[in-house]
Amino acid sequence: MSRDDDLPANTPPPTRRLMLKGAALAAGALAAAPGTADAAPRPKAAPFVNPLVRQRADPFVHRHADGFYYFTATVPEYDRIVLRRSRTLNGLATAAESVIWTKHATGVMGAHIWAPEIHRIGGKWYVYFASAPAESVWDIRIWVLENADPDPFSGTWVEKGQVRTAWETFSLDATTFSHRGTRYLVWAQHEPGMDNNTALWLSRMANPWTLTGPQVRLSTPEFDWECVGYKVNEGPAVLARNGRLFLSYSASATDHHYCMGLLTAAADADLMDPATWSKSPVPVFTSNDTTQQYGPGHNCFTVAEDGRSDVLVYHARPYKEITGDPLNDPNRHTRVQTLGWNPDGTPDFGIPVADTAADRSEGEL
Repeated sequence: MSRDDDLPANTPPPTRRLMLKGAALAAGALAAAPGTADAAPRPKAAPFVNPLVRQRADPFVHRHADGFYYFTATVPEYDRIVLRRSRTLNGLATAAESVIWTKHATGVMGAHIWAPEIHRIGGKWYVYFASAPAESVWDIRIWVLENADPDPFSGTWVEKGQVRTAWETFSLDATTFSHRGTRYLVWAQHEPGMDNNTALWLSRMANPWTLTGPQVRLSTPEFDWECVGYKVNEGPAVLARNGRLFLSYSASATDHHYCMGLLTAAADADLMDPATWSKSPVPVFTSNDTTQQYGPGHNCFTVAEDGRSDVLVYHARPYKEITGDPLNDPNRHTRVQTLGWNPDGTPDFGIPVADTAADRSEGEL
């Protein structure tokens, strides 16, 4: 969910929090750091600077209870997992970047290190990522790292192994969330016999690296806009608001056709029933010639420094035409913008905003 995984997921919408006394008090409690006697005033968020982090695709931001935003993403070399942190979103642009794990020279986890996500679960840190054997670079699977240290920049990252799904097929882009006391994993995988590249799957979890019970398909590429270049549903991200769960995802090839779709389920429904989830027949976030942002996708959600305003984090390129394979083009940049809300309580993604015509300031950490 791109917020503290130990915090409640079903929070009311941002505008309603100000109108409900109980929700306002809860938001104030979340803004205070653990162990602080008095809640500090909420900082005023600075206007977002875009691109936020250059040449970092598939971005993931975790806002933790210690007051920091933790950031990780795919690097163009596809060879390592990096981590940054800052007390502000804009500060991630200039935050020091540490390499917390490097691919193996041979064997499993030796190639295509893609789409890492960092989560805090049960008092430990976990990183989910996709990788392939060095000798078979397209046999991509989902893997998990664990760190028991309170500081993810310290301690030891232990390889917990592969997340075993129903089939040994192309799988990637795992994200995890907890809802009503149950932890789930959502990921993209090719189903044998299906005429697609990847569909979206959901399963309950026995622990942070093990699935349990049935695995159900939530969405498969079916609309034209999901099938340009490749038939793809991938990069899921989950946000709970307004008594509903919203699951965004990315579709089509990773050039300017890349775009985002949306699934919606009632918060009190059985999430493991595919019929629970309704699918938007049109994309909710697409390339824009006016702002000159192309291929927006593989997003996550977080909240601004005020603890209330929802924020969309995603990657996009500042140009449409690409020479060669888009996966070899390094300029998918991490971007951030405010996530709006429609009167009916559904998210309004808007359009990818234009680049910021201003220099980043130092010292925002």
